[in-house]
Amino acid sequence: MDGSTRTSSGPGRLLVLVYGVFALSAGARAAVQIATKFDQAPEAYLLSAFAAVVYLFAAAGLAGSGPRARRVATVAVLIELVGVLAVGTLSRLVPEEFPDATVWSGYGEGYGFVPLVLPLVGLWWLRYTARRPA
Repeated sequence: MDGSTRTSSGPGRLLVLVYGVFALSAGARAAVQIATKFDQAPEAYLLSAFAAVVYLFAAAGLAGSGPRARRVATVAVLIELVGVLAVGTLSRLVPEEFPDATVWSGYGEGYGFVPLVLPLVGLWWLRYTARRPA
C-alpha cells in the first residue's frame, strides 16, 4: 500500500458506484446505437463506447487499492475530463459534426451535466485521499 487512504473508502464508494453506473449506461446506449443505427452517426456512437470504457477504468481504479489502481483511476479521470471538455466544446461550435448526441456532447447535458462534474470530483477525491494517511 502507498500510505494513502483507499479511494474506495467512505464517500469514495459513491464515486465508484456513479462511475460504474455511467460505464453501464454509456456502454448499453452505445451498444444499442452501434447495433441498430451505426450508419447514422458512427463517430458519436464509438465515442460513447469509448466513454464507457473510460468510466469502467475509472471505476476499477477507484475501487482498487495501491499505487497502480490510483494511477489507473487518475489517467482515466483525466482522459474523461479532456474528453468531456473537447467533445462538449466541439459539439457546441460545430453541432453538424455530431448528428446524434454522445455521453460528452454539450458537456454531458443529456446526463444532467454529471459527466462535466464527475471528473472534477474524481480528481479532487484522488488528491484528497492521497494526502490522508491510511
